[in-house]
Amino acid sequence: MKILRVCLAILYVPFTLIGFNYIAIQIVVSGYDYYFLVMLLALAIMLSFFVEYLIPYQKNWNTAHNDSVRDLLHACVNEAANSMSVILLPIIAAFVPHLNFWPDEWPIWGQLLLAVFISDLGITLVHYASHKNMFLWRFHAVHHSVKRMYGFNGLMKHPIHQAFETIGGTFPLVALGIPVEIAALLAFAIAVQLLLQHSNVDMKIGPLRYFLALAPLHRFHHIKRPIEGDVNFGLFTTIWDRMLGTAVYDADRIFTSEDLGIEKEPDYPTKYVAQMLKPFSRANDRVQ
Repeated sequence: MKILRVCLAILYVPFTLIGFNYIAIQIVVSGYDYYFLVMLLALAIMLSFFVEYLIPYQKNWNTAHNDSVRDLLHACVNEAANSMSVILLPIIAAFVPHLNFWPDEWPIWGQLLLAVFISDLGITLVHYASHKNMFLWRFHAVHHSVKRMYGFNGLMKHPIHQAFETIGGTFPLVALGIPVEIAALLAFAIAVQLLLQHSNVDMKIGPLRYFLALAPLHRFHHIKRPIEGDVNFGLFTTIWDRMLGTAVYDADRIFTSEDLGIEKEPDYPTKYVAQMLKPFSRANDRVQ
C-alpha cells in the first residue's frame, strides 16, 4: 500500500496532465462531439476525488465544510459558460478583427501548447490585476473565500470574474484566428489544470515546481493575508510569475484551513447566491 501511495504521489500529475489532454486531443481528431470532452472532464474530477481520498495533503480538506452544493453550482455554471464561449467562438470571431496568423499546419498538440502559452500570459495578468484593483478584487474574492483546497474548488469563481479572465486569455487567440477545436481543447486543458492547481493530493512534483503552477505552489496564493498571498498568479506555468517577481515556494511550509480565506473579511458569505451578490454590495479592503 505504501508503494502505491508513493507511485500515486509521483504519477498523479503527469498521468492527469498528459493522459487526459492526450485523450481529449484524440476525441477532437477523431471527430467526436465536444460533449465527450465534458464526460472526460467528469472522469478527471472523479479521479481527483479518488486520489485525494487515498493520499490527501490535509485529511480534513476531504470533509465538506458546508460547501459541497455551492461548489457544485459554481462548477456547473462556470463550465456551462466555458462551453458556451466555445460554441459562440465563430460568432465572436466575426466581430473581432483577426490576423489569420494561426499556424494551422502545426500538429494539433503543438497548436494546443501555443494556445496554452498565450492564454497563460493573459490570464496571469488579469489575475495579477485582480489583486491590485479594487473593482476586480470584489469579484475575485469569491474564489479566495475558500477554507479548504481540493480539486473541485478550482472551478469556484464568480462568473463575472471568469469572464474577465476568459477575455484576457482568449482575445489574443481570437485575434490570431484560433480554430474552434483548439479553443475547445484549451477550455478542457484549463479545467484540468484548475483541478491540479487546487488539488488536495499530497503530490510529489520534484523539478516540475520550477515550470508548472501546481498545487504545492498555488497554496501560497491562497494565504489569507494581503501581500503574503499576492504571489504565484500563473495558471499553467511559473514563467510570468518569475518575470513579475511574484514566484514563491518553500518546501517546508505546511498549510491548514487557518491559512486560507480572506483575513480582513472572515465572515465572507458561504452560500452561492450570497456570493454572487456580494461584489455588488461593498468591497473588502484586501487590495492595498
